[in-house]
Amino acid sequence: MRFVITVTRVALTLFVLAVALNTSQAQDYPNRPVTLVVPWPAGGTTDISMRALASATEKHLRQSIVIDNRPGAGGVLGPQTVAEKAAPDGYTLVQVPITVFRWPFMRKTTLDPAKDFTWIIGLTGYTFGIVVRADSPWRTFKEFLAFAKANPGKINYGTPGAGTTLHITMEQIAKQEGITWTHVPFKGTAETTQALLGGHIQAVADATGWGPLVKAGQLRLLVIWSDERSKNYPDAPTLKESGINLVSNSPFGLAGPKGMDPKVVKILHDAFKKGMDEPAYRAELVKLDQEPAYLSSTDYKQYADRQLVEQKALIEALGLKQE
Repeated sequence: MRFVITVTRVALTLFVLAVALNTSQAQDYPNRPVTLVVPWPAGGTTDISMRALASATEKHLRQSIVIDNRPGAGGVLGPQTVAEKAAPDGYTLVQVPITVFRWPFMRKTTLDPAKDFTWIIGLTGYTFGIVVRADSPWRTFKEFLAFAKANPGKINYGTPGAGTTLHITMEQIAKQEGITWTHVPFKGTAETTQALLGGHIQAVADATGWGPLVKAGQLRLLVIWSDERSKNYPDAPTLKESGINLVSNSPFGLAGPKGMDPKVVKILHDAFKKGMDEPAYRAELVKLDQEPAYLSSTDYKQYADRQLVEQKALIEALGLKQE
């Protein structure tokens, strides 16, 4: 009996100490720099916007935010690494692209987005579009589609990776229009741009990383995937204007590994929310043609749960079975 009482007292003491330690850590948080994993190469659209947000948020978090670029697997490598290896102490966060919600239905993986993350804040989405070289024979998106229909398999298009929204939307367009074209996955904007300019592919579907070359006259923007025309590229029609009833902007946000202290999550959420409202960050979004799409931690968790259901149905409808 005495042994049972002793064990109980020890267990209770350890529990109290653990609670006290967690409370102390939350009160002291953050006392060192926070790492933000960006699962795309440096210099791309996401990297630029995340660096701008990190810079705008640091004064509100009162700590430095260090960007760690970990591209690969269509934006999934970074989140998977954080889910598997990062401590849930609030010092390692990750940008979560929508690819993460498709991955379990496209690949054999141990990643479970429903359980492996702590959702912090929803941020924004992209303006996507299709670009070709300025010297290509297609001056409009309708001409491009007509060629693709008449020449099955002759169009090779690049995206930042398999399973990305760029890849999925291109396959939705192909299915709707009766087109056969070939997807060529790359790691990011720099690679797709080089391949396009080098003539290795005929088109690129990507976010506004193509903007400088479009403005410089080296690339031609055929169509954008937003609900309305872009303020920065008003001459480019939307998919809907082109007869394809699709809107694609791939909202994203920030998460950490599962098991984070709710008090730490609130500190992070509040700091990043203030960072989102900073004029410097808003100005960068305008340059990148991105609109704020704020979601609270609770709303972002609900969004993630909905995406798992919706993306599973989409992958099945497109026949992109698990490999």
